[in-house]
Amino acid sequence: MSAKNREMIAGSLNAYENLTDEFNPEMKVVERGEVLDLAESIAQVSGLPGLGYQELVRIKAEDGTIRTGMAINLDVETASIVLFDDPRGIVSGAEVRRTGRVLDVPVGDGLIGRVTDGLGRPLDDKGPVEFSERWPVEREAPEIMDRQAVTVPLQTGILAVDSMIPIGRGQRELIIGDRQCGKTAIAVDAIVNQKGKNVTAIYCAVGIAMSTVAEVISDLRANAAMDYSIVVAASGEATAGLNFITPFAATSMAEYFMARGRDVLIVYDDLIHHARSYRELTLLLRRPPGREAFPGDIFYLHSRLLERSTHLVKAKGGGSITALPIAETEAQNIAAYIPTNLISITDGQIYVSPRLFSQAQLPAIDVLKSVSRVGGQAQLAGLRALSGDLRLSYAQFEELETFSRLDTALDESTRQTLERGRRVREILKQPLLSPLSAAQQILLLTVLNAGVFDKVPAEGINARRKDFFIEVNVAVPSLMERLEAGEVPGTEEETAIIAAAKKIFNRT
Repeated sequence: MSAKNREMIAGSLNAYENLTDEFNPEMKVVERGEVLDLAESIAQVSGLPGLGYQELVRIKAEDGTIRTGMAINLDVETASIVLFDDPRGIVSGAEVRRTGRVLDVPVGDGLIGRVTDGLGRPLDDKGPVEFSERWPVEREAPEIMDRQAVTVPLQTGILAVDSMIPIGRGQRELIIGDRQCGKTAIAVDAIVNQKGKNVTAIYCAVGIAMSTVAEVISDLRANAAMDYSIVVAASGEATAGLNFITPFAATSMAEYFMARGRDVLIVYDDLIHHARSYRELTLLLRRPPGREAFPGDIFYLHSRLLERSTHLVKAKGGGSITALPIAETEAQNIAAYIPTNLISITDGQIYVSPRLFSQAQLPAIDVLKSVSRVGGQAQLAGLRALSGDLRLSYAQFEELETFSRLDTALDESTRQTLERGRRVREILKQPLLSPLSAAQQILLLTVLNAGVFDKVPAEGINARRKDFFIEVNVAVPSLMERLEAGEVPGTEEETAIIAAAKKIFNRT
């Protein structure tokens, strides 16, 4: 053997020795189990002794695709897995693998403008979702000492709400009523009204038709609201498991922004479908049913979800999550099991009446059955000063209107009260996706309290409303900006407002 060949062999041996010195193999235990049984969206598996509660698992279907699920029941030898994907194709003996991580969801600014499901997977055509971190779907609510009072208003742009049922940033206000009465429309109007107000909006659809979700997305895009919004959707065709975790995933996305000192508005549409999905899961798991077959922890389910919405103290960033959960009632029965649970958890409710809806009083908000437990603490000073007795006078009007149908002989005082009430009802009407700014609401209430509308036919008020706003802006250019900040109009400014109103509304 030549000297050259010996050198080459020696060099190869030295390189091999160096490679073996650097290579330190690590032993890793991989737990693989198998599916024992499948019932709808619940799979019973075995062979995963180290599986943790709410751990994400992957199941291999017959066609080789991977389905995801979460551990929800842990027994001695088996575990129950709630599936998030279509269970078809999963058979007995299918391979199940642990992931070693609790179910989490992507969070970050990259989600803004996107449509995803409850696992953060994209449902639009914009490619993969960009995210900063992954946060657990289930997180503890902020401690009491980390919360501060709700004092900053969240304007919905709906006069009936902002004047008589005010909502503050960090509040939880339930929207409740029968189906097809405009509950979602109120929530979408609130999202649209956050344009330019430094609020991130999240619309969370649970168990509703994807056609309805598509309409909401279309409305948000048409009003440039998707620029600051995220849509998280689980349709009625999705598995009960995906419907179950979707609101929690959307809340984790919201908490990311709140932790960074930002304000978030989140809409849950709706929690009745969410409760039904959870009931389906628990019955498949053979947990004991209670009232209306719902499990005993149904109250805890929604309370641990909604308690995550709050206003943090400045030491924690000062961010907030305002929740607008939606609940569908049957035959106006707000005393049913789930609605009463939600009413007791939230800080008030906006009741949407089918009677008002049938009378074309839109939005069909029944102000007598609606309440905000935060009240004037989170209301702009200008609105609070002008709407102090509006709710009481409107309630008196509705009572008088009911009794006046039985008697045509009315005294002048009663007649005037009825005429004023009809005009209040008229200005509370708003077209869909036409929110009013705080300044515009203050202008309308100023004119109403001054009695200018009393001599105007009720039907003609809303037709000239836009012209009135333009006239005021021309007459007092700097006024609108100050009113938008919630200031109370001064005496001279009020005189100018009334003069502009008389010019517009009293013309023939």
